Amino acid sequence: MHNAPLIIIDDLTDWQPYHPSQSIISASDYIQQAGKHRAPIINLCGDLSYLSTGYYVSLLAEARGQRALPSVSAINDLANLSHYQLFLSDSSKLLNRFVAQHQPNEPKRVRLLLCFGRTPYPELEDLARHIFETYPCPVLEVEFAFEGRWHLNAIRNRALSDLNDQEQTLFGESLEYFSKRVWRKARSRKEYRYDLAILHDPNERIPTSDKKALQKFIRAAKEYDIEAELITAADFGRLLEFDALFIRETTRINHYTYHFAKKAEANGLVVIDHPDSILRCANKVFLNEMLQKNKIPQPETELLVMGNDIDYAAIGERFGYPVVLKIPDGSFSIGVEKARNADEFRKVAEDLFKTSTILLVQEFLPTDFDWRIGVLNNRVIYACKYFMARNHWQIYNHASESSKGKTGSFACLGVHQVPKDVIRVALQATRLVGDGLYGVDIKESSKGPVIIEINDNPSIDSGVEDEYLGDELYRIIMSDFLRRIED
Repeated sequence: MHNAPLIIIDDLTDWQPYHPSQSIISASDYIQQAGKHRAPIINLCGDLSYLSTGYYVSLLAEARGQRALPSVSAINDLANLSHYQLFLSDSSKLLNRFVAQHQPNEPKRVRLLLCFGRTPYPELEDLARHIFETYPCPVLEVEFAFEGRWHLNAIRNRALSDLNDQEQTLFGESLEYFSKRVWRKARSRKEYRYDLAILHDPNERIPTSDKKALQKFIRAAKEYDIEAELITAADFGRLLEFDALFIRETTRINHYTYHFAKKAEANGLVVIDHPDSILRCANKVFLNEMLQKNKIPQPETELLVMGNDIDYAAIGERFGYPVVLKIPDGSFSIGVEKARNADEFRKVAEDLFKTSTILLVQEFLPTDFDWRIGVLNNRVIYACKYFMARNHWQIYNHASESSKGKTGSFACLGVHQVPKDVIRVALQATRLVGDGLYGVDIKESSKGPVIIEINDNPSIDSGVEDEYLGDELYRIIMSDFLRRIED
């Protein structure tokens, strides 16, 4: 994956305006040279229509295990624009300003050439990048039409031989920029068979893995012939360099973590957290319905819908005080509040309704600790007891001024030391979500173990979750990545 990309063109004479390069190969030569190349390819064939030479170039690249830009999936998306538009965000204000400034005599149509997501117009840079991320194709001609509002009217691949002098300059500069940013040059150090991107946010307040744990993942990966690299949100454009993506920051649906997962999945990368797992775990309303339907034990739970006539007194009587209120997409105990009486119940609910139209109310189950059962591919890999924060009813006390008081202590145990019914309930719950990496929070109640939460991105910190297994925990996770990549 570290090789410079091959550039595939219809005819070698099409490359005359550009710097000579040994990476240039004609489409017919590429098609006939089965198994000779491992590098990613940039397919610059003029015709990408179904079963054309250009289509076969990308199809064969993928069959040979090479990354292709555009991928067959992207080519199909281009061909099916009339059936479904993947690019839906409204850019009317931006395009109105652009038309007024650049083409006042043609106010109903905007045509743009995009080369690797770049355009000559700085004000349209974000729009161009967004189109490229949605329809990743090296050279695109995009047309917007105004019919009450601006919409994407046409998008097609442009042949290299069609470009005029000005467009050739844009193409040459964009290719150079793209190659430097996206395709890493060959390195002299030891090459590994596979590449793993570990997405993290170095500034996250409560990271899912601390710096030491991230380094342990990188070391463990090498044992399985995987080179792991820490990436951040800024590396979205580099994602296709890798064979797999491991998300190690708090995931949310309306967040770049989900966009990374979706892009990785769409391009055939192994990904943990898989976008389906993020969808299922990120929203407690979904989890509640899923657990209820499958009769998995959880605290008594009810949904509150904003705008309905909520009888707080009746719910409080039914549940008994205190009650716990939760917003559907909070994490690390954020958006989880306790109400001790009817007045507090109403006040807390009204406050939380400012961030969500649906809330969950749950019975309060006081315990000294929550179990956290770590599950990977339907197998328990670690178990922790998380004790409540000092003088607090939750593991995280966000109101505490002292860093010591913010979180409770913990104890990491061998899986064999955990009650069997706790393990059983954890596995029943995660099987409904998927085969990824999950942290299941469980309380032991008078009714037996109950599920509090399923986390698609569980904490793995050095000295905490790895206290019992040590480095072996990181090896278990990396060996699972290798299994998935080679499947």
